Amino acid sequence: MNLPNKITVFRILLIPVFMIIMLAGFDWGTIEAAGTKLPVSHLAGALLFIFASATDWVDGYFARKYNLVTDLGKFLDPLADKLLVSAALIILTELGLAPSWMVVVIISREFAVTGLRLILAGGGEVIAANMLGKIKTWTQIIAVSALLLHNLPFEYLSIPFASIFLWIAVVFTVISGWDYFAKNKDAFMHSK
Repeated sequence: MNLPNKITVFRILLIPVFMIIMLAGFDWGTIEAAGTKLPVSHLAGALLFIFASATDWVDGYFARKYNLVTDLGKFLDPLADKLLVSAALIILTELGLAPSWMVVVIISREFAVTGLRLILAGGGEVIAANMLGKIKTWTQIIAVSALLLHNLPFEYLSIPFASIFLWIAVVFTVISGWDYFAKNKDAFMHSK
């Protein structure tokens, strides 16, 4: 397994650690800012989520720079992103920080596109993430990070940045999902 794929696997292994930090009920106190109380466990979870998300850029950088792009990496990298973001969104729903319908839309798209990838893989075709998919992922990461941080530091400015970015993420989620299916509609006509 090459270095970029090892980084991707590491990102996947960080997901349970993130979940434990967010859900285990550690009482590390709170940080108060702009009238908002941010549990330290949420700050720690947000920092771990941001770190894990940043490894997406790192593995891609090494894969392109050293010509280490593989079919396994094309499959694992978007899967790692989907697992990380889905885990975070489910946690945010449980904590009452994200509307469940938005989370269902985002996760449903992820399952649908993963299913499409599997159909295409059965025919010997592996599709890497396209630009819309990458924008979708980064808008989701920004929205999740802002939600985990309880909209800080934007709370000082009275701007609902987290909510705005969650809406943007939902829009890009739907558009990019539509794009994947529109570009690969022949896969359904030729599948057995």
